[in-house]
Amino acid sequence: MKTAVQGYPRIGARRELKLALEKYWNGKIDATALEKVASDIRKSNWQTLKPLDYVPVGDFSLYDKVLDTACMLGVIPERFRLAPLTNTADRHPLYLAMARGTTIAGNNIPALEMTKWFNTNYHYLVPEISSTQEYQLNAAELLAQVKEAQTFGIKNALPILIGPLTFLLLSHLDEGVSFADHLHRVTQAYAQLLANLSELGISWVQLDEPMLVSSQSEAYRDALRSCYEQLQATEINILVQTYFDHVGSHYSTLCELPIQAVGLDFVHGAENLEFVEKQGFPQDKTLFAGLVDGRNVFIADIPKIESQLKRLLNKIDADRLVASTSCSLLHVPITVAQESKMPDHVKSGIAFAAEKIRELQLIGNNALHRIQGDASKIDPAYEQLIKHRQEFLKHPDRHNNTVQERVDQFAPTARGSFADRDKSQKQHLHLPPLPTTTIGSFPQTKEVRSLRRRLRKGELGLEQYRAEIQKLIETWVRWQEEIGVDVLVHGEFERNDMVEYFGEQLDGFLFTQHGWIQSYGSRCYKAPIVYGDVHRNQPLTVRESVYAQSLTNKPVKGMLTGPVTILNWSFVRDDLGRNQVCKQIALAIRDEVLDLEKNGIRIIQVDEPALREGLPLQAEKHADYLDWAVTCFHWTVNGVQDATQVHTHMCYSYFNDIMPEIIKMDADVISIENARSSNELLQVFREVEYPNYIGPGVYDIHSPNIPTQEELAAQIQGILEVLPAERVWINPDCGLKTRKPEEVRPSITNMVKATMQVRTDIGATGS
Repeated sequence: MKTAVQGYPRIGARRELKLALEKYWNGKIDATALEKVASDIRKSNWQTLKPLDYVPVGDFSLYDKVLDTACMLGVIPERFRLAPLTNTADRHPLYLAMARGTTIAGNNIPALEMTKWFNTNYHYLVPEISSTQEYQLNAAELLAQVKEAQTFGIKNALPILIGPLTFLLLSHLDEGVSFADHLHRVTQAYAQLLANLSELGISWVQLDEPMLVSSQSEAYRDALRSCYEQLQATEINILVQTYFDHVGSHYSTLCELPIQAVGLDFVHGAENLEFVEKQGFPQDKTLFAGLVDGRNVFIADIPKIESQLKRLLNKIDADRLVASTSCSLLHVPITVAQESKMPDHVKSGIAFAAEKIRELQLIGNNALHRIQGDASKIDPAYEQLIKHRQEFLKHPDRHNNTVQERVDQFAPTARGSFADRDKSQKQHLHLPPLPTTTIGSFPQTKEVRSLRRRLRKGELGLEQYRAEIQKLIETWVRWQEEIGVDVLVHGEFERNDMVEYFGEQLDGFLFTQHGWIQSYGSRCYKAPIVYGDVHRNQPLTVRESVYAQSLTNKPVKGMLTGPVTILNWSFVRDDLGRNQVCKQIALAIRDEVLDLEKNGIRIIQVDEPALREGLPLQAEKHADYLDWAVTCFHWTVNGVQDATQVHTHMCYSYFNDIMPEIIKMDADVISIENARSSNELLQVFREVEYPNYIGPGVYDIHSPNIPTQEELAAQIQGILEVLPAERVWINPDCGLKTRKPEEVRPSITNMVKATMQVRTDIGATGS
């Protein structure tokens, strides 16, 4: 059976791409050196992927694949068509200005909006399409990668492209833009691109259309047909690839399209198998079957995969069946081989990207032999996969009966009404109108990272390390007081990542040395692995929060990551329901919430930026997920007094379809990303009359641009045109850990000054 993979991690085994990008931004290397790093990563990836029958090419990106596609099609907003960006042989300044924003002649040019890639923790940049947009194909970068792969010896290259329908549906279309007209013109550009690829000897191309697993795509069925009928004149074989869920009623449409192959996810879209069985599969097409989980890190469940293959083989000949991953391996780390500290009994049950390629090879070479009963041809390594998974699942350190008993027996009590809580909190906190705060983290400088590195290496004792962290906390608390921030934070200097930090301290989690995953651009994180029952044995954050509070009479927020976000940003055991795992995490974080309150912390923020992200893509699955997700948030803050103010934070998500659930969460204050979306997200909070406090982000922290006091005052005034001033808090879009101190200090200072200016302007100066 042939094998394929939908994409491979592009950051490099040691995050070479991240480091090179940051050196380029800081002027330490030039464009040639940056491209050399990119080329080396691609070649290393191809070396790993060579044994497959179809090797992905063009899945690599310097920053984001959607941004690459926009540039390839000439979708460049007018504000970026400036001489300093375009009058240069180096393409990178324009490209990265669109990703990060820039400043030219003292004017801030905002970046493209950024949001989550479906229900993953990867972020993509949203193309902006105006009614006057003209499409002009410039595929030089993609064609160069194809030639590079061929020169490297890849004879079975499979170019990976975002499909035209998905590209347009993910874009922001100005009012008056005709979707049908623009899809026709985008598809014309794709037809030219396919012709160019055919001239290079490419016989297959993969067009990713993940929008087809989204319920909202039902209205675009005719557009889908029209698009691929327009492409059928090309001589290249087209694979339309879907992932992250089942394709629903689009299955029959896909079977009818004039294409040569269909890709379906059988891991996260188990219903796809039922479609094949009930409706059959066309004789003139190949099925790329997503059998190996591309979004999780546990060793493949071979008996389950074989069972799926048996059912597929009842409808499809083996020579028209390709074993593949459920999605791109962009969402998992690169290799377990680098994890020298991972216990052997755990390591044998884990598969990162490189190990999944090996699994695919073994499945391709052995699965049919077992199904056909020919045991003599089965590779012993294939049998070892089955044995290792069985041993991993049964290992005693994964199981704690007390934890699950607590989940089963937990009986939460009701909190007071928001009106009662608000009255009590005002009596205790004495905050001014338009209270100012930040989301939680301050810059993770080279010095901060060095402290953690020295601690890990034993060069710094624990008490000395804690003393150094306290110095940082004191410095930034004093600074916040000095500039007039109303609700302070301790800065989270002791935390490597908002999820990893908690995973390292909770039983049932496993953390890695080099398990990096790309979140966006140069931003990488190490997701914890939930491999057993989760519980808390000791306080996680109390020491730092209590120390910060001891330095000031102003309130200091205790900062926690919520259970749904910890779940969605972790690799979660696949032998227990996600809802049950989330409830275990919720009770562990609840213990921390109550400890913070007991130690005098009167404002506690439980961040849930990934709540919307975890929403299933098919509408029929929404209610169940949202029910247990909101329940887990309630469990986390259950038991706090009315006088303790509960905050939550969400970023880079569209809330329209989950506003009832956000209201049910009943946090006293919610802070959201807002600056990049130009107050668009606020409209839904006004339309549904959100009853509690809301902190819309007033500036984009993912850009190096420093907003002026005047710009921020105008942004705040714009917010007050949508929301009543008595319900508004003032804060940045998100945490500040990725920014430099010289960017953060003037930005937050300007934010506080702008708030004071607006308070005066609207006559809201009392407490």
